[in-house]
Amino acid sequence: MRILITNDDGITAPGLKVMEAIAHEIAGPEGEVWTVAPASEQSGVSHCISYIRPMRIEQLAERRFAVEGSPADCVLAGLHDVLKDTPPDLVLSGVNRGHNVAEDTLYSGTIGAAMEAAMNGHKAIAMSQYYGKYNHDLDDPFDAARHHAAPLVRQLLNSAPWHDNAYATFYNINFPPIAADKVKGVRTTRQGARGSAAFSVEPQVAHNGRRYLWLSHKADNQSAATGSDAYEAAQGYATITALHADLTQETALKAIANLDTDF
Repeated sequence: MRILITNDDGITAPGLKVMEAIAHEIAGPEGEVWTVAPASEQSGVSHCISYIRPMRIEQLAERRFAVEGSPADCVLAGLHDVLKDTPPDLVLSGVNRGHNVAEDTLYSGTIGAAMEAAMNGHKAIAMSQYYGKYNHDLDDPFDAARHHAAPLVRQLLNSAPWHDNAYATFYNINFPPIAADKVKGVRTTRQGARGSAAFSVEPQVAHNGRRYLWLSHKADNQSAATGSDAYEAAQGYATITALHADLTQETALKAIANLDTDF
């Protein structure tokens, strides 16, 4: 199996090393793991692409490349340049430092990379490791992801639907903020909603008198509904959510169907 991996935390991120180990376990001794990741951190860029400027790509080692661009750029570079003649069987994005659940999925570059891969017709999975007080000081904060990711990916490859809609399905896996042996199990979940916007701003006046605004994440996962990614991950479960790029709101579309008319 040939696997392409990327992330949004950058080419030197610890989570990318974890993803490389996960990918090698899945690919097997005869497989290939190719890394194409951002040259610097790109958290929060969502599905951004470098539409109005070129992106520099540099080979750092065998099967390892850094791109001056977004995670979605990296996927495009990997699919259409680095691996254009030998396409991957799977694209993995992460392992992100921090969870990507509920409203976070709309901002996440980790999710954006997986979405881009799916839109290009490739099986794609995003992975994130929730950080909290029970794993922050572990020798390996990514312990849950490191030990449980490969079996979950194999199950998805063997039995999950992928390309049965116009917009291909991709999967979002979040690991809870605890050691691997404390994970309660797996929950298939909906994308959650916490009931308020995920981000706010905090003003600060610098020593030179200039005023700045810092973004702050103000959402509480416990406020999300039972059965959602945000809630179940906070309860100690690994969560798997099926996503796609179609933003159509079907209920509202039906409600305004009477507006269809000919001018």
